[in-house]
Amino acid sequence: MNWLAVTATTLPTQSTQQALGYPSLFLLVLFGALVPVVPTGALVSSAAVVAFHQTAPFSLALVFVTASLAAFLGDATLYWLGRRGMKSKNGSRWLEAIRSRAPEDRLEQSQEKLAEHGVAVLVLSRLVPAGRIPVMLACLMAEWPLRRFSRGNLPACLAWAVTYQVIGILGGSLFPEPWEGVVAAIALTVVVSAVPGVVRRLRGASR
Repeated sequence: MNWLAVTATTLPTQSTQQALGYPSLFLLVLFGALVPVVPTGALVSSAAVVAFHQTAPFSLALVFVTASLAAFLGDATLYWLGRRGMKSKNGSRWLEAIRSRAPEDRLEQSQEKLAEHGVAVLVLSRLVPAGRIPVMLACLMAEWPLRRFSRGNLPACLAWAVTYQVIGILGGSLFPEPWEGVVAAIALTVVVSAVPGVVRRLRGASR
């Protein structure tokens, strides 16, 4: 009877969390793709921790589908807005926002890599912190059509969602309480995001 009572109180709670959590995750990741100030990687990792501790089936799969779909649609929308700005005589605020987040040195590197490796660069750009926008701008300047960009961006978004979900699963498996796993996942995400910047600074100092 006690087990039945616990189950009866747990299932509705998890159902409520899913009903609210997945749409929220979708909207936040979508917004973060359009306005790169939201830590979308940390959001996906945190959602994966919560899903890892749930008994509901397919929770982790739903986090993966929600995150990757939102990232893909957000990137496609931002790229479409950027192409409109490139064609317009006066540009657009979306294009200016993309340019403002792509330093000249990073843009030059992205253009060189894009010319050498093509679509494969898109996959890496999603996995490297602050690498997405310079590569997207390089694609815009190379006048890639939206269809070509989307073909390369789809596996990029899938790989990105898997990477940060694995971080969340690792954080969730280390601690019995979900909130502890969320803290660990966020810490791991911050470390992963900070490593490339530290490496670039060390290289710059050595030069």
